[in-house]
Amino acid sequence: MGLDQYAFTLTIRPNAAVDFHETASEPQGFHYWRKHSNLHGWMEALYVRKDGKDPDFNMSPVVIDSNDLDQLERDIRAGALPGTSGFFFGASDGSEQVDDLAFVAKARAAIVEGKTVFYVAWW
Repeated sequence: MGLDQYAFTLTIRPNAAVDFHETASEPQGFHYWRKHSNLHGWMEALYVRKDGKDPDFNMSPVVIDSNDLDQLERDIRAGALPGTSGFFFGASDGSEQVDDLAFVAKARAAIVEGKTVFYVAWW
């Protein structure tokens, strides 16, 4: 049990930036985090800004675009991911920075290839 976090790519653009259920394109696994609660908090804030409605932000996808990646990279480098806690979430300790920046680079490359990148977590 715990916070499992995934980034996926799609070959299409979903009809919404959040809470979509696309079937025309099979999501491809792209990146995985385990109990990185502060990243989850950042993604939850993004989800809310994009008008997400799930108050638990559990199994609720959110598209990550180039502008989002720019802000995410700035926040990672500044150590500004929001402190986040939750049942079985674990704790981020800063050691995740290299992996987070690797995700940002991979996500940018996927977007250049015309793919849609999205985040979803299950807890």
